[in-house]
Amino acid sequence: MDASAFEKLSYGVYIIASGCSDEKNAFVATTAFQVTSEPLQIAVACNKNNFTRTFIEIFKKFSVSVLKQDYTPSILGNFGYRTGRGVNKFDGIHYKLGPHTSVPIVLDDAVAWFECKLVNSIDVGSHILFIGEVMDADTLTDDTPLTYTYYREVKKGKAPKNAPHGVAAPKDEEPKFEKPLTNNIKSSTMKSYECSVCGYVYNPAEGDPDNGIAPGTPFEELPDDWTCPLCGVPKSDFEVKND
Repeated sequence: MDASAFEKLSYGVYIIASGCSDEKNAFVATTAFQVTSEPLQIAVACNKNNFTRTFIEIFKKFSVSVLKQDYTPSILGNFGYRTGRGVNKFDGIHYKLGPHTSVPIVLDDAVAWFECKLVNSIDVGSHILFIGEVMDADTLTDDTPLTYTYYREVKKGKAPKNAPHGVAAPKDEEPKFEKPLTNNIKSSTMKSYECSVCGYVYNPAEGDPDNGIAPGTPFEELPDDWTCPLCGVPKSDFEVKND
């Protein structure tokens, strides 16, 4: 079987939340889609080991926040790469309670949101497919929604461990720029570092141009305030990548 075929499936990147004003949790999902127009229903896939699964099953409601392409890295780091067990993921987060169900709705970096009442759930193996009737929805901005393809191919991101994808980890790509020969030689001897939270790999040969880091910059020479482009954690959360 050609596992790369699964990479051709289209996904978005969403924050799925559930609970109430006092008890709440949320996670990053890539599988959320409209299933019917009458009634209006949305389905989301949730790993059985996901802490938010319990909230959805108990409170019988969930929200879907559609993230924008120009997202803040810390939003994914907070909701996508750490558990809500013992941690309040909503600390410092801008959110509201749904007008119909009082479900928490994340507003930070969202282009739109949906408030859903749980009407059905289907056990599909590693995940539960939760189906919700849309009670309300709103568009917040005209920004471009974030797709998983953009996150994977442009941001070099990896899916959280509970994601449902059947795809292989993306391979390192050759740099898309020309560099002096001496810089190539230098870069070949420098080590790559991997984020211990989200799996992002800092490759010195590529640098981090989007954040002002030129190609050929060793990890050790990155500014002290440099953070992971994917999840926003500091340099101290990176480890040498052993190939």
